[in-house]
Amino acid sequence: MLTCQKLLNKHTELWQKATIHPFLGQCKLGTIQPIQFNTWLVQDYLFVVEFTRLVARILNAAPVQHFDSILGGLNALKDELNWFRDKAAERNLDLSTIKQSTCQEYCNFLLEITEMSYPVQAVGLWAIELAYNQGWQLPGPMPEPYAEFANRWGNVAFTEYVRILEKQADSALETASETVEQQAESVFIQIAQLENSFWQMAFTGGQ
Repeated sequence: MLTCQKLLNKHTELWQKATIHPFLGQCKLGTIQPIQFNTWLVQDYLFVVEFTRLVARILNAAPVQHFDSILGGLNALKDELNWFRDKAAERNLDLSTIKQSTCQEYCNFLLEITEMSYPVQAVGLWAIELAYNQGWQLPGPMPEPYAEFANRWGNVAFTEYVRILEKQADSALETASETVEQQAESVFIQIAQLENSFWQMAFTGGQ
C-alpha cells in the first residue's frame, strides 16, 4: 500500500529540492534582497488565494471524519490571507498584480487536483502543507524580519496539523486502486517540482 512516507523515501532528492533552496538559505542569513522577498510575498499571496479554493473543494470530497482538520485549515487560511495583506501593506506592495508564470502554472495544477479522487486530493493537500512546514523549519531560527515568516509555517501547531493531514492521506490510500496510487504519486512529484520552481522564481526576483 502506498503511504506518504513511502513517497518521501522514494523521492528523497526531489523533495529536498522542494524544501531546501538558496532563497530560504539567504533568509536564514538575512542576506535575501527586498526584490526577492517581495516577489515571493506577493506571488505567494496570489497562490494562497487559489489554494484556499482548493481546500474548500477538497472538503466537498472528504469523508465526514476528516472535516475537523480541513475546516480548521480553512479557518487558518482566512487568518493567513489577512496576515499577507498586512505584510504587503507594511512593504507598500500591490497585491492586485498578475501572477508570474510559475505561480500561474502552480495555480492551474491546483485546479487539476480538484478533478481527481479524494485520496489523490488528500496526498496533494498534505504535500503542499508539508513543503512549507519543512521549507521554513529546516533552516533553523531566522533573523528579523524573517523569523515571523519562518515561525508561521514552522511552528509546533502547524507541524502537528501536517501530521494529521498525513494520517488522513494514508487512511484514504488504504483502499485506493493501483491507478489512484499512481495518480497520487504523480501529484506528489509535480508538487515537489512546482515548489522548487516557486522558490526559484522568488530567488530571481521574478525575472
